[in-house]
Amino acid sequence: MDHDRIVITGIGLASPNGNNLQEFRQALLRGQSGVVNYETRYMGPVLAGVCNFDELRYQKKKDLRRGTRAGSISVYCANEAVRDAGLDWPNVARDRVGVYLGITEHGNVETENEVYEISKFQYDTKVWSHHHNPRTVANNPAGEVTLNMGITGPHLTLGAACAAGNAGFIQAAQMLKLREVDLAIAGGVSESIHTFGIFASFAAQGALASHEDPTLACRPFDLHRNGIVVAEGGGICTVERLDDARRRGAKIYAEIIGYAMNSDARDFVLPDSGRQAECVQLALKRAGLRPDQIDIVSSHATATEQGDIEEASALRKVFGDCPRTAINNTKSFIGHAMGAAGALELLGNLPSFDDGIAHATINITEPDPRCSLPNLVLNEPRDMGSVNCILNNSFGMLGINSVVIVRKFQD
Repeated sequence: MDHDRIVITGIGLASPNGNNLQEFRQALLRGQSGVVNYETRYMGPVLAGVCNFDELRYQKKKDLRRGTRAGSISVYCANEAVRDAGLDWPNVARDRVGVYLGITEHGNVETENEVYEISKFQYDTKVWSHHHNPRTVANNPAGEVTLNMGITGPHLTLGAACAAGNAGFIQAAQMLKLREVDLAIAGGVSESIHTFGIFASFAAQGALASHEDPTLACRPFDLHRNGIVVAEGGGICTVERLDDARRRGAKIYAEIIGYAMNSDARDFVLPDSGRQAECVQLALKRAGLRPDQIDIVSSHATATEQGDIEEASALRKVFGDCPRTAINNTKSFIGHAMGAAGALELLGNLPSFDDGIAHATINITEPDPRCSLPNLVLNEPRDMGSVNCILNNSFGMLGINSVVIVRKFQD
């Protein structure tokens, strides 16, 4: 039934190597990295995936001063998605629009900045910004979107660690099926590069990537990988029920046909391949698909030693007997965009429905035999002929796992 089918109709994104889907996709097909040298407080030189979008396209300077970087990314991407969807926005019932954005963390940037500022004044709290509280509440990024776009329906930010981008899409699909909203603005965002704490913590874990050439730093599944490249970004879509999209003659990028979330219940940071495999299998069951019906698996792999090994084990368990299913990785191009990772990785693969190409995993010079995978797309894009189904993995700390499956739209 059309009213139960959920489709993606508009896309807005900001990534380290592109500020719309066309730019992003072309960078992925060209093998163009967005990782650069970057300076962070107290640590100095690090590597990061840095976005360079037009902050003033949908906001004024005073909005940027009052709001947050995550909010700015969210506002840009949400407006771009609505614009791309061809919605008659002035006549959309804003009380029937929901905003569901996944985040890894929020408030760290503002708190670090404020503490740093008052340290210059003997920690006099009179210097503390009165904007601090609305900047740091967990619903801020989605809330900034509602303020900017006049949306009066529900808004949520979903704290799901690095599984958050998928979580935004899942929440949107569920709320649309429940008819709580008629239009969802959904995805994931991250401002992570603006907090030195995340760099310091990964460095303390021995999990922060380094390389003399920034573009070669993020190397998932490679034997010589040495950690995560932190990135910022956002991937946001308009998501609708099919009958509504048909009614207004919308273009349709993809149909969301399956999803799942579960928990490892094992460790604060160490993943569990068994639970990851179960999450993938549950999403496949809900989509009514066999593993060999998936054309592309977008892997989560972050270029940490154990993380890559565990996911590779999970993928072998599910897709080991699927000779045509291609596996790729987008982080190798842009780094780990945390809350935005799953969203950007899914969106970067959607054009495969039109061009039949699976983009590569770059920077692999010597595959780690412990991460051996059937049909890993290495360094050069692969012409698949046709692509009908894409499965997107996204996992996070505290053992949260998420999977979203999309299908090429068919009447």
